[in-house]
Amino acid sequence: MPNNEIIFEGKNLVKEFGHGKTLCTALKGMNFQIKEGEIVTLVGGSACGKSVLAKHMLGFLQPTKGEFLYRGKKITNQRDHWQDVQPIFQDPFSAFNQFYTIREQLEDSFNVFYKKPSKAEVKKRVDDALLAVNVQPSELEGKFPFELSGGQMQRMLLARIFALKPKVLIADEATSMVDACVRANILDYLMKLKEELNMTIIFITHDIGLAYYVSDRIFIVDDGQIVEQGTPDEVALTPKTAVTRHLLDDIPDIHKPWIVRNGHAQ
Repeated sequence: MPNNEIIFEGKNLVKEFGHGKTLCTALKGMNFQIKEGEIVTLVGGSACGKSVLAKHMLGFLQPTKGEFLYRGKKITNQRDHWQDVQPIFQDPFSAFNQFYTIREQLEDSFNVFYKKPSKAEVKKRVDDALLAVNVQPSELEGKFPFELSGGQMQRMLLARIFALKPKVLIADEATSMVDACVRANILDYLMKLKEELNMTIIFITHDIGLAYYVSDRIFIVDDGQIVEQGTPDEVALTPKTAVTRHLLDDIPDIHKPWIVRNGHAQ
């Protein structure tokens, strides 16, 4: 369950790229808090600013104006930050080197830690992580990324998280490149991560239906701003902005569980 410790906080967060006539303001004065143990989903269309915000959460970007804080402090050292915070990216094939085996890369992931576990412990944690995503370790022996399907590779990204056990996970469009069946499995694995590791998860998607399924809270992002936020029921049943209503209208009624439960469409 979420507690009161604030993990991420934005205070009038602004991020600009370029200058002069080429100036682009990607984040426009965002204010928000994300608490430990929450699953918060950032929902919005392309180029709305959600991935730029995710890069701040990973320490890849620093704000132009305002403040972005992790546990009340600015992120000043990426490697320090990565002891706690790890990502799952949209394209699993770009996240793995095609010239090294999957196992080599999963085990090398532990190099991010200042105090790396023993070789035997690393092997055990990788084996346990593979089993957690329903993959027998023997099935991967000698396998390279290009020998696996997109769905299998997404499982490898999830296995990496099970092995490293970070405190915070940033999942950026982690289900966008797979079919509906694999998408459901990935969401189930994310819930398993949450339950087993009490992990704070930031889930990023354009699909408000997925957000409703996985979230404790939803942030609707549009044009560099958080235009609405609330629990899944608050956002789905009483949308306050045209942006949210448009996102809801894009979902077929058969996939709207709140319609079945409440007996009427919004």
